[in-house]
Amino acid sequence: MNQEAQLRDLIAEDPVRMHILRMVRDLNLPDCWVAAGFVRSLVWDHLHQRQPSPLPEDIDVIWFDRTRPGHQTDLALEVELAALCSGLNWSVKNQARMHQRNADAPYGAAADAMTFWPETATAVGVRLDPHGAIKVSAPLGLEDLFALKCGQPPDLKVIKMRCLWSACSRSDGSRSGRS
Repeated sequence: MNQEAQLRDLIAEDPVRMHILRMVRDLNLPDCWVAAGFVRSLVWDHLHQRQPSPLPEDIDVIWFDRTRPGHQTDLALEVELAALCSGLNWSVKNQARMHQRNADAPYGAAADAMTFWPETATAVGVRLDPHGAIKVSAPLGLEDLFALKCGQPPDLKVIKMRCLWSACSRSDGSRSGRS
């Protein structure tokens, strides 16, 4: 069984996580995923044969909509989710605005934003489609998650700086006067 199918099965077998996914789906948010520890904890607990898998301290709900980038919308969604299930600590973030906090170029989608997260094993989201099928978004793959690795994605800021620096090179190989 491939890793994505295994992840879908683990989610489907967890009634609490399925209930959370139904609540989030019913918000009807565009490009919306429950991500990070919600997924990682389940997989790692399974790999360590720890059952049942407790929920993480907070439930990370990410979504993407450039037309509603305000922080207040996220807070209102957290209140709405808390009214449905007050025992959970909801963290809702529209990824269309998070690039500003992280000093990145604007993200193009929720999956794009996940590629900038500090751990590859948490850069995974799940959601239910309108028919109840579990969908997986793993822009950096599932290998680290299933290998119990806390890998780091490529440091795009370093890569960008190297590109800028190389653009300052002279034809003779020396650097420009920038320091």
